[in-house]
Amino acid sequence: MPHLIKATIVAATLIAQPSFAGSVGFGDWRQHWFARFADVDFTYSAKALRVQANGAVSIIYKLLDQQDWAARSAKWAWSVDQTVPATDLRRKGGDDRNLALYFAFLPKAEAQRANGSRNLRGLLKNPKGRVLVYVWGGNHGRGDVLASPYLGARGKTVVLRPSGTGGHAERVDLAADYRRAFGSEPGALVALAVSSDSDDTNTVARGKISDLVLN
Repeated sequence: MPHLIKATIVAATLIAQPSFAGSVGFGDWRQHWFARFADVDFTYSAKALRVQANGAVSIIYKLLDQQDWAARSAKWAWSVDQTVPATDLRRKGGDDRNLALYFAFLPKAEAQRANGSRNLRGLLKNPKGRVLVYVWGGNHGRGDVLASPYLGARGKTVVLRPSGTGGHAERVDLAADYRRAFGSEPGALVALAVSSDSDDTNTVARGKISDLVLN
């Protein structure tokens, strides 16, 4: 019997500093339009997101307030209790991963025009948008920057951990990684997303992301 999506929402937490930055809670994230949601369990709380993908793929997201658009670094903790096999993250339809954290950017003028939109699909399809995807999974080395099999020139995958279990704290320089991936300066950070993907290997991925902070 398919697992039902669990949305145990405790509270949304967004602690803003004078201009931007702060902790990003998971209580108010939304489900994206695609994939077999009933086979992916999400358990939300103010500071943590637990995910179990049962031979399925799904994604949730949060559109950021304008006060967060200037964020240029991020940190979080994540752990994996059950892992998918190592896959080739460049291969469409064969790129299962335990966890992926997306950072979506638009040029500031474009972000201002799109401000108020509640549609991640539109942001991801915007030809001026760019997305950095930090991944725990695959058979690649830490720090490898890969072409996205889904986003084309608009997205790059940055490998932080190869497939496996354990727990780690991460700190990323979004501006430096953006320059390395796209050869230019980042625009406004307009959205975040999290996915887990185990449908190609028909396995189970189980993990957690917590203590997400933008700076």
